[in-house]
Amino acid sequence: MEHTTQDIQQLLREFQECRTLFTALGDETRQYLVCILLNCGCGGIRVAQLAERTNLSRPAISHHIQILKNSGIVQARKEGTQIYYYLAPQDHSIQRMIALFSDIQHLMEQ
Repeated sequence: MEHTTQDIQQLLREFQECRTLFTALGDETRQYLVCILLNCGCGGIRVAQLAERTNLSRPAISHHIQILKNSGIVQARKEGTQIYYYLAPQDHSIQRMIALFSDIQHLMEQ
């Protein structure tokens, strides 16, 4: 069965909404950082602590964390001079990605 132009346009819009998240999560290092952040809870973790758990420098960690922040799945909180990073998806970014794959699956099943 061929899908309608509307179906394809909807998928393209959904891909566009998820593009930043896909870019952020497409990197193996950032995937690893997300896994570390999953274990840190709401308290978060500092760049220095992340560097201790990886083979990356602090500037490299900061670069990857900034990309994750820009994608909307990592947030930061400041305590004095310390900045703690934690997973906190904004704007339903994860839900948009789930919806995209659900729509793809639905169209494939038709």
